[in-house]
Amino acid sequence: MKTLLIDSHCHLDDDRFDGDRDAVVERARGAGIEIIVVPATTANRWGKVKQVAESYAGVFPAYGLHPMFIEQHQVLHLRELDEWLDREKPIAVGECGLDFYQSRVDEKWQVQLFSEQLQIAKNHRLPVIVHVRKAMDQVISLLRKNKPGGGVIHSFAGSLQQAEQLIDLGFKLGIAATVDFERAKKLRAVVASIDESGLLLESDAPDQPGVNHRAERNEPAFIVEHFQTMARLRNISEDQLRKVLKSNTCDLFGFQSGMIKKCSETGSPIGPSTS
Repeated sequence: MKTLLIDSHCHLDDDRFDGDRDAVVERARGAGIEIIVVPATTANRWGKVKQVAESYAGVFPAYGLHPMFIEQHQVLHLRELDEWLDREKPIAVGECGLDFYQSRVDEKWQVQLFSEQLQIAKNHRLPVIVHVRKAMDQVISLLRKNKPGGGVIHSFAGSLQQAEQLIDLGFKLGIAATVDFERAKKLRAVVASIDESGLLLESDAPDQPGVNHRAERNEPAFIVEHFQTMARLRNISEDQLRKVLKSNTCDLFGFQSGMIKKCSETGSPIGPSTS
């Protein structure tokens, strides 16, 4: 039986999916996707992420405070996150991190939010889903300082040296459809050469569509295309890569055999929840 794929980062709760979410999930199922991980971005999205995850077998939530929405976050949200994790028992904390793509005007507040979420994750023994733009070395430094129990750098876009440092820290690299673009030479070199234990597959849907879907809304079914690119870059069979990616993702998020069974309880990898 062919090993199924896991989309380790998909914003299935996004409002852009409200009109056809069932169809999006059905297409993911048809593409052989067993699990979808849905990270939250702001406190006021946690409820929708929870609702979406409960609506489909094989869809699992993570909760956090995303740096791109820094103006929406408040100190009290950190306490609320801690309480929400206690109650909801998600698979990870995130999406969290640092984003200095436009400016560093809110750097102090971003660093505080990220550092405290790393500690919250550590206290709950959960991995973190980390967003990074124009801040990779600073993120690595904060991970060394706070020592969370592993995680993933979402949509990795750093250097080979940074990739190796992150893997040494127990982190994995989420590879999005950017790898499909021939101009992404640095990322392609990383994917081709790093230790296989550091690789995860992600869509980041509805954002980051691949080379064959420019200007389209991205969706999880499309990850099959850049999964195939990854296999070619590593010069291994697709079946080999499927097994590596599944093992890496299950190890990171703590998916156990019972949880994997849940993904197939309707007779298919992902479908409406029967619970």
